[in-house]
Amino acid sequence: MHAVLRIGWTVVVVILISLGLLGKIIFLFWFSPAVAWRRLLRGGFSGPRPSFPRGNLAEMYCNRRVVVDRPLINAHGAVDDVISHDIHSAVFPYFATWRKIFGKVFVYWVGTEPFVYIAEPEFLKQVTSGGMRKKWGKPNVFKHDRMPMFGNGLVMVEGDDWTHHRHIIARAFSTTNLNAMIGMMVESTGKMLDDWSSSRGAAAEAGGWEIDVEKGIIRNAAEIIAKTSFGIIQENGKKVFEKLQHMQILLFKSNRLVGVPFSKILSPRQSYEAWKLGKEIDGLLLDIIRSRKENPGSGGSGGGGDQKDLLGFLLEGIDGGEGGGRKLTSRELVDECKTFFFGGHETTALALTWTLLLLALYPEWQKALREEIMEVSAGQPVTPHMLSKLTKMGWVWNEVLRLYSPAPNVQRQAREEVVIGKIVIPKGTNMWVDVVGMHHDRALWGDDVNEFKPERFKDHINGGCKHRMGFIPFGFGGRICIGRNLTILEYKVVLSLILRKFVLSVSPAYIHSPKIMLSLRPSQGVPLMLHHL
Repeated sequence: MHAVLRIGWTVVVVILISLGLLGKIIFLFWFSPAVAWRRLLRGGFSGPRPSFPRGNLAEMYCNRRVVVDRPLINAHGAVDDVISHDIHSAVFPYFATWRKIFGKVFVYWVGTEPFVYIAEPEFLKQVTSGGMRKKWGKPNVFKHDRMPMFGNGLVMVEGDDWTHHRHIIARAFSTTNLNAMIGMMVESTGKMLDDWSSSRGAAAEAGGWEIDVEKGIIRNAAEIIAKTSFGIIQENGKKVFEKLQHMQILLFKSNRLVGVPFSKILSPRQSYEAWKLGKEIDGLLLDIIRSRKENPGSGGSGGGGDQKDLLGFLLEGIDGGEGGGRKLTSRELVDECKTFFFGGHETTALALTWTLLLLALYPEWQKALREEIMEVSAGQPVTPHMLSKLTKMGWVWNEVLRLYSPAPNVQRQAREEVVIGKIVIPKGTNMWVDVVGMHHDRALWGDDVNEFKPERFKDHINGGCKHRMGFIPFGFGGRICIGRNLTILEYKVVLSLILRKFVLSVSPAYIHSPKIMLSLRPSQGVPLMLHHL
């Protein structure tokens, strides 16, 4: 009898626990997001109807295409008119579709996470300016999803921790330290150019020879950031770079259930692979950090015992720094190394890759930049003074960031309720700023919005955009990219050296198909024809 009662009570407990879990699942998967959706509708928003728990993910994953799916050069050997820089509807087809229906501000859902889509710079200004700025942080959904890649590095950390990290890191990007990096940039780039020259065949000189410039540019940028910011020798830097590339593909190339509760449990194999790869990257960086601690005078951009590279400043932070204060933990140190190793090469490499393509497409601008380089340098080595005089290169830089911005979006999350007139953004709601959409908006830039016209930046710092927040290649507000000066310096050094040595034209094999994989990148590489000057 007692045994029967015990079994009965066990069954009751199991049923109650199961009902409790079922209730929690129903609440997280359906009830809670449905309530939030109705609240957003009452708050003045519209948008595509979500289907919980996936939200609008099905539409986003199914609605994808490329700009051009065939070679760029036609049968007559000329550039085909089909090439278009109007890439928004190709890289974000779902946003382009929804914008036609709901306008430039609406709500969509990533799983059970609500996102306010913004492609209207005035609305963006209203919700983030002044006192509103402190009401926004980084989205928790992306913090969790991208933890293996960035951890709690500067791009993810918030509040006092963000201020503390930024204060330590900013010193590494002083003008003095940046100028000291030029020699290493020249050395690394010289090796890349030698590799390009040695790859040509014996009969290639007359018609040039083909190189996928994206591969070389990315490897060179990774080597530069490894040497100048971390004092890492080539082999160790290559290992970290390759594993970060693998992590990027793992996290961003496949369709995943981002924003769906328990998504990591629902995708156990991928979650485990990302966790394991993250641990391997951590191990490599810890070995590099340990070696620097044991040999503080080895490597680094400053050389000898006087090095003042990023890793050196981070290690000062872990030791308490000059003024004491809170120390960086070992975990924070590793996360910052991951963040800047990836971010430090990605933006520059992609900007240079798109630039080389555009200069190959528009030889008049390639010629103009080469003449400017020759004029200001007179054939002498690259110097900070010379780089500061490359005015037209600055115009091209801005136009490339407008047409093919490596950072295609900016995200935030409301840490408290945000009210603008009759619009209410509840606490916890995410914001997605469509940078590509604003950079290609005819209403902001005029009828020539999708044309490559660097001269638009000749007289206007924002290229004549009708709203100052319509051009945000490095983000906006207090969290604007801290490494932007390093990026433009490296861009000018590498591009100057390339144009001094080679003339570029488009390969018949090039296929124009930009795509988003965290960054905006060419999905089929960038094969160009190189000709010695």
